[in-house]
Amino acid sequence: MRIVTSYSHLNGLEFLLVHKPQLWNEIEAAIAAVDAEECRTKVSAEKPMRGKVLFAPIEMNKKMKDQFEKARWEERRTNYWVTEDARLIRKTMHMTPDEQKRVIEEANLTPFRSYNQTDFVKERVAVEVQFGKYSFVAYDLFVKHMAFFVGDIIDVGVEILPMKELQSNMSSGPSYFERELYNLIREGRGVPAVPLILVGVAPD
Repeated sequence: MRIVTSYSHLNGLEFLLVHKPQLWNEIEAAIAAVDAEECRTKVSAEKPMRGKVLFAPIEMNKKMKDQFEKARWEERRTNYWVTEDARLIRKTMHMTPDEQKRVIEEANLTPFRSYNQTDFVKERVAVEVQFGKYSFVAYDLFVKHMAFFVGDIIDVGVEILPMKELQSNMSSGPSYFERELYNLIREGRGVPAVPLILVGVAPD
């Protein structure tokens, strides 16, 4: 596969190129090592494309996962506690999980354990490969990457998305780079408040 284009939000790409260029090289290499044509295995049953052989998102995700794991990128999970009181959540958000639980219980409220999980993290950079449903992209950008950034686990989040030329040869549901670029820019220059890199990929 190839990187067609990218978009740097809050200088995410510039930060990576200056401070951790080897990680950007690894991201480029992982994408380039995936042969998208090997993933064109899904025979569509949808009316508009019935019988057409499409790119299979699960297979593309697996091949991408293999490449990142070879480069020693690892899945990461961050845990936290939530409750119904908005003011208390603002107070506990930057605490450790143990402190969050204690403070919530001291307020005579019930703490509920929650977590966020991201595909790959290495040296404070997180990468999400998103060939799934369009709603997952917003969750990645505004919840996952944000949670890891606020939790001081990452400095930059990277979101890998299909370009429209690839997405149009996938089953209905996945989003695509051009759409998510519009959605991100529409939110304004500082939202979300985490440095991000949107990466659009397509077959060679």
